Amino acid sequence: MARVHEAGDWRRYVMDFRKPHREIEPLEAEIGAVDAALAALVEAAILPHTRYDAAKALNLRAAARDRFDIPWTAITPRMQRLLYAVNAIAQPRVMVAVGVFCGYTFICNAGAAMGPGSCYRAERLVGLEIQPEEADRARRNVATLAPGDDGEEVAEWEIVAADGVAWLGSYRGSIDLLYLDANGQDGTGKSIYLTMLQAAVPNLGPGSLVLAHNSVNAADDLADYLAYVRNPAHFRESVNVVLDDQGLEVSLR
Repeated sequence: MARVHEAGDWRRYVMDFRKPHREIEPLEAEIGAVDAALAALVEAAILPHTRYDAAKALNLRAAARDRFDIPWTAITPRMQRLLYAVNAIAQPRVMVAVGVFCGYTFICNAGAAMGPGSCYRAERLVGLEIQPEEADRARRNVATLAPGDDGEEVAEWEIVAADGVAWLGSYRGSIDLLYLDANGQDGTGKSIYLTMLQAAVPNLGPGSLVLAHNSVNAADDLADYLAYVRNPAHFRESVNVVLDDQGLEVSLR
């Protein structure tokens, strides 16, 4: 059986993708929904605790709102907070995000280690985007937050215009947190997730996390991927976190 955590109101929690920073609910409700999700991940032994700096999460959100060029995004405020919190708690030394589009999904993850949301020092932060023009936009956006506002040094970061499967297949090194949010260019859509994950598996050591966006709205396309990460022969634990109509599968290697 799949392990699932659902916010009771996730079906009613709807965002205009072209207005990602518009308030959908009171801040207290957002924090409560994310705190409950983090508690579920702790219960599943995927995260060690639920503590993160909520003020820094808001600082990062404000900086992205004021500085980033975001034509649209399906990352809701709840999801932005969840991604930030997972990274802030797990503190991956090497984070790789695939399918970063304009860079917002990248900074939702990497923002725990750079910019006004920084709470730890990472070694390497990588964003992959197959569309060169969007990779350029992402690079410009992220550059507005690096170096940090206080002039501190930040981890090595890069936005690479590359096919995620090819890059992951040729990469040699550890990945402590892998975020998947890409679409196959040959009509495969979100079903490309399993191919990307299998390309990355040699770099995922014990304790690595894999976050897969769209675990709800693309569940049919992700059926093989979800079966793979929920198989204890491959991953120790996996939880489908449903805070909105997109969803996030969180898996522990």
